[in-house]
Amino acid sequence: MAFNYDKLYGETRNALGAPTPIFVGFFDRYTKSNARVLDIGCGQGRDALFIARRGHRVLGVDISPNGISDMCKTAQAEGLPVEGIVADITTFVPEGMFDIILIDRTLHMLAAAPRLRTLTRLLDHVAAQGWLLIADEVRNIAAMQQVISDYCQNWRIETAKGGTLFLQRD
Repeated sequence: MAFNYDKLYGETRNALGAPTPIFVGFFDRYTKSNARVLDIGCGQGRDALFIARRGHRVLGVDISPNGISDMCKTAQAEGLPVEGIVADITTFVPEGMFDIILIDRTLHMLAAAPRLRTLTRLLDHVAAQGWLLIADEVRNIAAMQQVISDYCQNWRIETAKGGTLFLQRD
């Protein structure tokens, strides 16, 4: 991690602010209840906690022990179904299937090859009719779309504009 997010999280509560608006909008219209959600690069849980408050079970993964600790403490205090794992996303392999895998401005921190390998490793863990939600740098989206398309044709693009890529697995 080039920027020391662990230090930032250790010094600043809610360092990255409110949940990301594009994900809030998605969950405003998402009708499934009690979904299993994987938040890759969750930090202190700004998206994970919001999603759990909406009635979903969330597994957050981040390399920052301080971020995971903050997220888990908040979840425990509120009685939210959130679990946190400290792990390097470039080697992390999820267990089981998820209704939603969310990646909020995390993959751009990796060089191109590890970014695309990490994304590819996650694809088999999106359940049928599940969602892959990505917010990233605009310059990275086309390569991500290509990797997803080359890996498996069974995806329907809902949103592919700017730095947002939302796909549903058929």
